[in-house]
Amino acid sequence: MRLDHLAIAATSLDEGVAWVEERLGVPCLAGGKHARFATHNRLLGLGQGIYLEVIAPDLSATCERPRWFGLDHFSGPPRLANWICEVPDLAAALDDAPEAGNVPMQRGDLRWDMAVPDDGSLPMDGGFPTLLQWHTDTPPGTRLPDSGVELVELVVQHPQAGDLSAQLSGQLADPRIRFETAAKPALNARLTTPRGMVTL
Repeated sequence: MRLDHLAIAATSLDEGVAWVEERLGVPCLAGGKHARFATHNRLLGLGQGIYLEVIAPDLSATCERPRWFGLDHFSGPPRLANWICEVPDLAAALDDAPEAGNVPMQRGDLRWDMAVPDDGSLPMDGGFPTLLQWHTDTPPGTRLPDSGVELVELVVQHPQAGDLSAQLSGQLADPRIRFETAAKPALNARLTTPRGMVTL
C-alpha cells in the first residue's frame, strides 16, 4: 500500500480550486469528469508520484447511486476530506478493509478500480484510506508536472487512531503519515509551497 493522492472536497469545483490556489499560490491543472459518480475534479502534482485532487459534485450530471467521498452530504467550506492509497490487488485488500464495493472506473485513458461503499461514505469517516488499484502505467501522480508543492506530513486524527495505525503498520510504510488520537476525525496536510509551509 502506498499513498497515491489527497482529496480536497468542496460543494463546487470553482470554490474548491479557488480555496486551494489561494493557499498554495500555484494553479490547479485540468482534471476531468467521473460519469459514474457525477463529480469532476482539478489536479495538482505534489512530486514523488502523489498528487492533490480538488473534487466536487458535477451538478450538470446525474448519478444513479450515492456520490463517492461522502460528497452528497458534504457541506461547509472546502477542506481536506480523504486520503487515497494504491494497492496491488484491491480485491485482496478489501478482505481486511472497513469498506466495501469494488467499482471499475475510467476517465479518458485512465483505468482503475476503486473501493467505494454502497452508501458513498468514507471508511471510518476518512480515518482509513480509500483504496484503489490502477490499471495504467502512468497514473496522474506520474504525469503531472512539478508544481513546486510537496507533502511534508499527513496527520490522520481519529478517536481510534491507535487501532488504525496498528492495522496499517504492516501494509503502509510512509514516514510522512502520522496518526493522532482526537475526539473527531480530521485530516491535516503540511506542504512546502512557493509561499512557505502551508497546512490544509
